[in-house]
Amino acid sequence: MTSVSHVAAIVLAAGSGSRSGGSMLKQYRVLAGRPLLAHSLEAMRAHERISTVLLVVPPGGQEEAGATLGGLVEGLLIVEGGKTRRLSVRNALETLASEAPSHVLIHDSARPRLPAVVIDRLLEALESGAMGAMPVLPVADTLVAADEALAGDVVDRALLRRVQTPQAFDFPAILEAHLGWDGADEPTDDAQMLRGLGHDVVLVEGDAALEKITYPGDHERMERQLGDAMIGRTGMGFDVHRLVAGEDLWLGGLLIPHSHGLSGHSDADVAIHALVDALLGALAEGDIGSHFPPSDPQWRGARSDRFLAFAVERVAARGGVIDHVDLTIICEAPKIGPHRVAMKARLAEILGISEARVSVKATTTERLGLTGRGEGIAAQAVATVRLPAGD
Repeated sequence: MTSVSHVAAIVLAAGSGSRSGGSMLKQYRVLAGRPLLAHSLEAMRAHERISTVLLVVPPGGQEEAGATLGGLVEGLLIVEGGKTRRLSVRNALETLASEAPSHVLIHDSARPRLPAVVIDRLLEALESGAMGAMPVLPVADTLVAADEALAGDVVDRALLRRVQTPQAFDFPAILEAHLGWDGADEPTDDAQMLRGLGHDVVLVEGDAALEKITYPGDHERMERQLGDAMIGRTGMGFDVHRLVAGEDLWLGGLLIPHSHGLSGHSDADVAIHALVDALLGALAEGDIGSHFPPSDPQWRGARSDRFLAFAVERVAARGGVIDHVDLTIICEAPKIGPHRVAMKARLAEILGISEARVSVKATTTERLGLTGRGEGIAAQAVATVRLPAGD
């Protein structure tokens, strides 16, 4: 068995997408509420075997990628691509060389529906000793050789397969293939380059979900498919913490100037805690305490944005989409109004969604109860997500 100990993933999003139509780069068009390339990034980051994810963007496109992806860029390696797909991959491989991965997955962001089971099959092939592996599907249609507008001889489809990505490789081998490539023609994929070194590439079962968005109409068709294949789920969250002197006040991911702060095992950000519980509730995956128990010392003083990022990753791991969150903060002081815009922006960044899909409100209890007496702050949240039907 081969040790597949450090797996890196390259997500290619450096092309112009000219064949797909539209006025903006294909990889940034919104699909099911998120930029197209976000789907592939989240699938790679959610897989437990992948430790490093690198995104390849168009030349000069790092700032646009950061603005489009928001919190998704945290922890990503981002490099600029070249004039061709081959040069883009080479740039990525040379960047990853300092990370010394044992193996690498190379994936086109134009295939946004990436099932974890396909990654599993590829890694199993590498563990069996393969230097390269790629997912394929059988050809269902009758094929003919074309002679201008006339049909020629039927081609034996039993000998043919449709190739998909991601393709998986031994890292030193595919790096050598790229550095030494001197073919006259540009390769159509990386497996072709590995075979040029004399290595075999193992075929594994692909998935029909891995369709590629290439031509006009493909994007709209996939949007309909995702909509038909997903169902809405709603979760609710509530949290309350006591105000005490001598503590910082964290609310909605922001440090708010105030005479008192919230007391708790972590930073006690009640707004984020309520959002975490709302997302976990929509997934039916327990609550914040079951994943980050107060009895565990590693969470003492922890920033709550880590908990929210975890909940976002759990939605992505289930193939879900966060459609909207609605947060209400309940307190007499401080005033939330002056911080509302910044709070929406910070929460949208962590959630990886647009600010238009984040609602932040505030209210009081008319001086009644714990919050009315200024002894604490409470928050409640509702999250709406979509998950694959049958999940």
